[in-house]
Amino acid sequence: MPDIGVLLVDDHELVLRGFRRILEDESDIYIAGEANDGLEAVERAAKLRPAVVVMDFALPIMNGAIATRQILKDNPGTAVLILSMHSEPCYVRICLDAGARGYLLKNAMDLELVRAVRQVAAGGSVLDCRLGSLAPAENPRHDLTTRELEVLQLIVHGKSNKDIAAVLGVSSNTVAVHRANIMQNLDAHNTAETVVYAIRNGLVTIT
Repeated sequence: MPDIGVLLVDDHELVLRGFRRILEDESDIYIAGEANDGLEAVERAAKLRPAVVVMDFALPIMNGAIATRQILKDNPGTAVLILSMHSEPCYVRICLDAGARGYLLKNAMDLELVRAVRQVAAGGSVLDCRLGSLAPAENPRHDLTTRELEVLQLIVHGKSNKDIAAVLGVSSNTVAVHRANIMQNLDAHNTAETVVYAIRNGLVTIT
């Protein structure tokens, strides 16, 4: 049995098929399973315990960063490699802060993906050279913590405090505090203003 089991996570079947084709050709890699959204990724990772999770960032239900945090909470030995079309520094930072060992852009060459899977499985880290600087944005209104960015993503997707609490495994009161901090940081006076600002300034993804 090959020694690197991989869980593939993407909400597009053609993308999953492409990843599978690339990785199945390698003698030391096998596909342990697939998932189509963040929640399913967490559940399948807990059951399958793959060596590596290759996961999109913009996923339904919970994004790749939130799913990464949840996966590593249950399986700290699993390596998460984010493979995304989004090159914005805030997305990369939130994934790395959540514990992902690598971030590649989806137009990476086949050999880059194979090399990255092996590298993170061996305990290394990978960062696509095309991502450029990950320096924090100069605008202080973007200075949100990783957890606040996770909460903001779920707010934009219409989740209530109770829903967000269930996804993140915290109390509704904690979510309410995060929501208040986010609105203050973004100088937003209600949820609608918060959502509009977050989308216009690329702080969240829309799936």
